[in-house]
Formats: sequence, structure tokens, C-alpha cells
Amino acid sequence: MTESAPQSTAVVAGAEVLPSSEIRGALRASLPVGVGLFPLGIALGVLVVQQGLSPWWALVFTSLIYAGSLEFVAVGLVTAMAPLPYIALTALLVNFRHVFYALSFPLDTIKGRAARLYSMFALTDEAYAMAVTSDRKTVSGRMIVYTQLYLHAYWIGGAGLGAIAAQWIPDNIVGMDFALTALFVVLSIEAVRAQRGLAVPLMGVTCAVVARLIDVDRMLPLAMGAFVSLLVLRYVLTRQKGAADA
Repeated sequence: MTESAPQSTAVVAGAEVLPSSEIRGALRASLPVGVGLFPLGIALGVLVVQQGLSPWWALVFTSLIYAGSLEFVAVGLVTAMAPLPYIALTALLVNFRHVFYALSFPLDTIKGRAARLYSMFALTDEAYAMAVTSDRKTVSGRMIVYTQLYLHAYWIGGAGLGAIAAQWIPDNIVGMDFALTALFVVLSIEAVRAQRGLAVPLMGVTCAVVARLIDVDRMLPLAMGAFVSLLVLRYVLTRQKGAADA
């Protein structure tokens, strides 16, 4: 009896073997998000050059910071020569929401210290939304990491292209940064479709509106804190109801 042909594989880091189907699956999953990330990276690359920095700084920002909106803020802070403690505090406030991402991100499915470290580094809003709305029975930890690698590549590639092409792009061009808003709209729609009912999306919208009315400058941490508190309360009440019905 003859054995069937082995599935095509790819070697990762000289040791781990990853089925090529997972690599292709990660590429397909990342493409819709990459359509938004790539032009947004171009906008960042253009901004870097227009602020008087060398084009290679666009690659530094996207490779080492990789935090989306924070990178746009960081460009202004660097060119203004802001003190390091001020930059650190700004980074904490802008990316404070990532603290809550760890509560539900499936890091336990990712094997290997290097893969976990990179996955934590590359835990952007887009990567988080894709990971938590995917079916955990069909999406492996390796596919999550490769999806993050693709998203990172779109971001770096877009910034590099924008930095190179900045000399031909008019200074008064507007609307490129709207790609981030449009991208989050698509991700929100997918998240709502993955939820059962509208309770959680309505809680999120309510928290955002109330936080904006209270303090526009601190809207994000207020909204995220209130939303997480409501989720915890909902979880406790659901468990108590389940225990009472048992």
C-alpha cells in the first residue's frame, strides 16, 4: 500500500514547519485589512518626509513602534524634540486600550517564545479584531502570527512607498488618513456580525458617547474603562443567572 503525498510545508525559523495552506489562509485573511493599512502607511511615510525627516525614518517608525495612530503622533513629537518622559506618557495614554486586549486575545494558542513575543509586539487594533472574531477551532496560533506578519508588512511597505513618493505628492492633499476610519468601520461590522445579539455593540456605542460628553480629551480611556466594567458586570450576572437556573 502506497502512502499519500505529504502536505506542502514551509520551514519557519529553521525549525517549525508550517503548512503552506495556513500561509495562504493568513494572506487571504489579511488582504481586506491590508487594503486599508497600505494607504495609511503611505500617508505616514509622506508625513515623515514632509516634517523634514529622512525617508528611512519611515521604516524605523513602522518597524520598531508599529502602533498606528501613535506613530502619527510620534512624528510630531520627534520633530518638536519633545522630552522622553512626555513621549512615554503620550504613548501610554494613546495605547492604553491595549491593556484590555490581553484579556481576550488568544495568546495561549501561540507556541514558542519568539512567536509569542512578536505576537504581543504586533498586537494592533486590526490584528486583535481579526483574532477575536475568528473561529478558534479553525484558526491556529501559527496562522494568527502569520496574519500579524502580513499586516506588519503592509504597514512597512506602505510607509516606505510613501516616503519615496513624497516628493511627487502635493502638500495639500487631504483624505488619506480617512483610510484608518474606514478600516475600523469594516472591522466593527465584522465584529457585530460575529456577536450574538446587539447588547455588546450597544454597550460599546453608549460608553463612547458618554465618554465624549464627559471629557473629549480623555474619551478613549474613559470609554474603554467603562466598556470593560460593563463586560465584567455582564459576565458576573450571566454566571449568577446560570448558577440559579442550574
